Amino acid sequence: MNSPRWLDDDEQRAWRAYIRLQGRLTARLNRQLQADSGLSLADYEVLVQLTDVPDGRLRPFELQREIQWEQSRLSHHLSRMQRRGLIDREECPDDGRGAFIVVTDAGRHAITAAAPGHVETVQRLFFEGLTRDQIAALERLSTQVLARLDAVSEDVPRG
Repeated sequence: MNSPRWLDDDEQRAWRAYIRLQGRLTARLNRQLQADSGLSLADYEVLVQLTDVPDGRLRPFELQREIQWEQSRLSHHLSRMQRRGLIDREECPDDGRGAFIVVTDAGRHAITAAAPGHVETVQRLFFEGLTRDQIAALERLSTQVLARLDAVSEDVPRG
Protein backbone atom coordinates (compact mmCIF):
# COMPACT_ATOMS: atom_id res chain seq x y z
CA MET A 1 0.00 0.00 0.00
CA ASN A 2 1.28 3.45 -0.89
CA SER A 3 1.68 5.99 1.86
CA PRO A 4 -0.52 9.07 1.48
CA ARG A 5 0.81 12.21 -0.14
CA TRP A 6 0.37 14.53 2.82
CA LEU A 7 -0.53 18.18 2.42
CA ASP A 8 2.44 20.50 2.61
CA ASP A 9 2.33 23.43 5.05
CA ASP A 10 0.81 25.85 2.53
CA GLU A 11 -1.82 23.32 1.42
CA GLN A 12 -2.65 22.46 5.02
CA ARG A 13 -3.18 26.12 5.97
CA ALA A 14 -5.24 26.79 2.84
CA TRP A 15 -7.38 23.68 3.32
CA ARG A 16 -8.06 24.34 7.00
CA ALA A 17 -8.89 27.98 6.28
CA TYR A 18 -11.31 26.89 3.55
CA ILE A 19 -13.00 24.35 5.87
CA ARG A 20 -13.38 26.98 8.62
CA LEU A 21 -14.69 29.51 6.09
CA GLN A 22 -17.22 27.10 4.62
CA GLY A 23 -18.50 25.96 8.01
CA ARG A 24 -18.77 29.39 9.58
CA LEU A 25 -20.30 31.01 6.51
CA THR A 26 -22.87 28.24 6.11
CA ALA A 27 -23.82 28.50 9.79
CA ARG A 28 -24.20 32.29 9.64
CA LEU A 29 -26.23 32.19 6.42
CA ASN A 30 -28.47 29.49 7.87
CA ARG A 31 -29.06 31.48 11.09
CA GLN A 32 -29.88 34.64 9.12
CA LEU A 33 -32.38 32.85 6.89
CA GLN A 34 -34.03 31.10 9.86
CA ALA A 35 -34.32 34.33 11.84
CA ASP A 36 -35.55 36.50 8.96
CA SER A 37 -37.76 34.11 6.99
CA GLY A 38 -38.13 30.77 8.73
CA LEU A 39 -36.35 29.06 5.84
CA SER A 40 -33.26 26.93 6.28
CA LEU A 41 -30.32 27.26 3.94
CA ALA A 42 -31.33 23.84 2.58
CA ASP A 43 -34.88 25.10 1.90
CA TYR A 44 -33.41 28.11 0.14
CA GLU A 45 -31.15 25.91 -2.03
CA VAL A 46 -34.12 23.82 -3.18
CA LEU A 47 -36.29 26.85 -3.84
CA VAL A 48 -33.52 28.56 -5.83
CA GLN A 49 -33.24 25.54 -8.12
CA LEU A 50 -37.00 25.39 -8.64
CA THR A 51 -37.46 29.10 -9.22
CA ASP A 52 -34.53 29.23 -11.64
CA VAL A 53 -36.41 27.07 -14.18
CA PRO A 54 -39.23 28.65 -16.19
CA ASP A 55 -42.04 26.33 -15.10
CA GLY A 56 -40.84 25.93 -11.49
CA ARG A 57 -40.62 22.15 -11.68
CA LEU A 58 -37.85 19.60 -11.76
CA ARG A 59 -37.65 15.84 -11.59
CA PRO A 60 -36.12 14.67 -8.30
CA PHE A 61 -33.03 13.31 -10.07
CA GLU A 62 -32.48 16.72 -11.70
CA LEU A 63 -32.74 18.45 -8.34
CA GLN A 64 -30.40 15.89 -6.80
CA ARG A 65 -27.85 16.45 -9.57
CA GLU A 66 -27.94 20.22 -9.06
CA ILE A 67 -27.60 20.31 -5.28
CA GLN A 68 -25.51 17.14 -4.88
CA TRP A 69 -27.40 15.66 -1.93
CA GLU A 70 -27.79 11.98 -1.18
CA GLN A 71 -31.14 10.63 -2.39
CA SER A 72 -32.42 9.91 1.13
CA ARG A 73 -31.54 13.40 2.38
CA LEU A 74 -33.30 14.97 -0.58
CA SER A 75 -36.37 12.78 -0.18
CA HIS A 76 -36.73 13.54 3.54
CA HIS A 77 -36.13 17.24 3.04
CA LEU A 78 -38.65 17.47 0.21
CA SER A 79 -41.24 15.71 2.40
CA ARG A 80 -40.69 18.33 5.13
CA MET A 81 -40.96 21.16 2.60
CA GLN A 82 -44.13 19.64 1.16
CA ARG A 83 -45.72 19.45 4.63
CA ARG A 84 -44.94 23.16 5.04
CA GLY A 85 -46.54 23.94 1.68
CA LEU A 86 -43.36 25.20 -0.01
CA ILE A 87 -43.29 22.54 -2.72
CA ASP A 88 -45.61 19.92 -4.12
CA ARG A 89 -45.23 16.70 -6.07
CA GLU A 90 -47.00 16.19 -9.39
CA GLU A 91 -47.19 13.06 -11.49
CA CYS A 92 -45.07 12.96 -14.60
CA PRO A 93 -47.29 12.24 -17.62
CA ASP A 94 -44.38 10.64 -19.51
CA ASP A 95 -43.37 8.34 -16.66
CA GLY A 96 -46.10 6.77 -14.57
CA ARG A 97 -43.72 6.07 -11.70
CA GLY A 98 -42.00 9.46 -11.86
CA ALA A 99 -42.92 12.80 -10.41
CA PHE A 100 -42.07 16.45 -10.61
CA ILE A 101 -41.11 18.60 -7.65
CA VAL A 102 -42.99 21.87 -8.10
CA VAL A 103 -42.60 25.15 -6.25
CA THR A 104 -45.93 26.33 -4.81
CA ASP A 105 -47.16 29.91 -4.56
CA ALA A 106 -46.18 29.79 -0.87
CA GLY A 107 -42.69 28.62 -1.87
CA ARG A 108 -42.35 31.46 -4.38
CA HIS A 109 -43.53 33.94 -1.79
CA ALA A 110 -41.09 32.54 0.80
CA ILE A 111 -38.03 32.81 -1.42
CA THR A 112 -39.07 36.24 -2.73
CA ALA A 113 -39.36 37.47 0.85
CA ALA A 114 -36.11 35.79 1.97
CA ALA A 115 -33.88 36.75 -0.96
CA PRO A 116 -33.19 40.43 -0.15
CA GLY A 117 -31.95 39.69 3.38
CA HIS A 118 -30.00 36.66 2.23
CA VAL A 119 -28.26 38.58 -0.57
CA GLU A 120 -27.46 41.45 1.79
CA THR A 121 -25.91 38.97 4.22
CA VAL A 122 -23.86 37.33 1.45
CA GLN A 123 -22.64 40.76 0.39
CA ARG A 124 -21.77 41.79 3.96
CA LEU A 125 -20.15 38.55 5.12
CA PHE A 126 -18.49 37.39 1.91
CA PHE A 127 -17.94 40.04 -0.74
CA GLU A 128 -17.38 43.24 1.27
CA GLY A 129 -13.67 43.88 1.55
CA LEU A 130 -12.77 41.83 -1.52
CA THR A 131 -11.43 43.57 -4.60
CA ARG A 132 -12.74 42.86 -8.11
CA ASP A 133 -9.47 41.03 -8.81
CA GLN A 134 -9.97 38.83 -5.75
CA ILE A 135 -13.55 38.06 -6.79
CA ALA A 136 -12.37 37.15 -10.30
CA ALA A 137 -9.61 34.96 -8.82
CA LEU A 138 -12.16 33.24 -6.57
CA GLU A 139 -14.34 32.52 -9.59
CA ARG A 140 -11.38 31.11 -11.55
CA LEU A 141 -10.28 28.90 -8.64
CA SER A 142 -13.81 27.65 -7.99
CA THR A 143 -14.38 26.91 -11.67
CA GLN A 144 -11.06 25.05 -11.87
CA VAL A 145 -11.83 22.88 -8.82
CA LEU A 146 -15.38 22.22 -10.07
CA ALA A 147 -13.99 21.09 -13.42
CA ARG A 148 -11.62 18.76 -11.57
CA LEU A 149 -14.52 17.34 -9.56
CA ASP A 150 -16.43 16.73 -12.79
CA ALA A 151 -13.41 15.04 -14.38
CA VAL A 152 -12.56 12.71 -11.48
CA SER A 153 -15.08 9.92 -11.12
CA GLU A 154 -16.43 9.28 -7.63
CA ASP A 155 -16.60 5.57 -8.42
CA VAL A 156 -12.87 5.06 -8.84
CA PRO A 157 -11.28 3.97 -5.55
CA ARG A 158 -7.90 5.49 -4.74
CA GLY A 159 -5.33 3.28 -3.23
